[in-house]
Amino acid sequence: MSSPKKVFTKGNEAIAMAAINAGCRYYFGYPITPQNEIPEYMAEHLPATGGEFLQAESEIASINMLIGAAATGVRVMTSSSGPGISLMQEGFSYFAGNELPAVVVNISRQGPGLGGINATQGDYFQSVKGGGHGDYKLIVLAPHTGQELYDLTIKAFELAEKYRILTLILGDAILGQIKEPIVPWIPEKTAGDPDRDWLITGAKGREPRLIKSLFLADGEMEKHCWHLQEKYERIERDDVMLEEVDTADADLIVVAFGSVARIVKSAISQAREAGLKVGLVRPITLFPFPRKRLFELGGRTKHFLVAEMNTGQMVEDVKLSLPGDCQVEFYGRPGGSVPTPEDLYSIVSENCEKLQA
Repeated sequence: MSSPKKVFTKGNEAIAMAAINAGCRYYFGYPITPQNEIPEYMAEHLPATGGEFLQAESEIASINMLIGAAATGVRVMTSSSGPGISLMQEGFSYFAGNELPAVVVNISRQGPGLGGINATQGDYFQSVKGGGHGDYKLIVLAPHTGQELYDLTIKAFELAEKYRILTLILGDAILGQIKEPIVPWIPEKTAGDPDRDWLITGAKGREPRLIKSLFLADGEMEKHCWHLQEKYERIERDDVMLEEVDTADADLIVVAFGSVARIVKSAISQAREAGLKVGLVRPITLFPFPRKRLFELGGRTKHFLVAEMNTGQMVEDVKLSLPGDCQVEFYGRPGGSVPTPEDLYSIVSENCEKLQA
């Protein structure tokens, strides 16, 4: 049997390729660097599948078009970066209130404001805390390789339909622009169940259906919020994803996600060669955050280092996840500055020296 064929492609193109192979048939979006290869790929390849590509007049328009299409049960996606994702936040809240499935990709760029087009992880808070109004969460997936960009895009559509929730893929300019070999694959299931009882598909022969996020009766909104919260708890119970590297004997555990985790892996290899017991925890789901596993690791390893390309965002969730007797250090590079393996090895070494002192 021949081995799967590898394709050498950009990260953004891997996302678009995976979306089409996952059954996405409608894409609405607006161009912004550094994610423009996604709409370019969708514009070229989606019509051949019988799907529709539409460049909306704004990010606000695209997210609202997504709401309408998602209500009919088709697989839909949009993508943007930084300022564009900010414009979509009201739509994110409506997605949550309406309980509609869709996928959004954020290939994040420098900020705040217009910033620049280089890589950053400054959109962590916006992604996992809910940038729109109200009590809601998104599923947030953080790939760190070209293959994961492909695989997690397919996973995003599956999770979105499983929970009727908006699922966000959080990448950055490094991941979007990097070219790597990937192995494309097609999932067995590429479309949702047409008999789902919430779809807006026309009421001929049945009672009308209503998808809404407006609840005015006394106590009705509270009931809906607790219903959503129960769903988020189920996601946290059943669909946490993370990667661990050399944590079994680690005296120091580095926590990092996305492109920074790639760099941390190189630093850890150097540290292990130097005899330093250093490990890595890489959250793949930023929501649900792997709180339970971090708490377990904190029962044995008391020293943690969080590395991010921001001024310190995920570090707050790490601190909240660990037992109170753990020590958490932070190393950040905001504004588009990318740490090198040597930078991180130096920080890791300094922290290990403190442990031995």
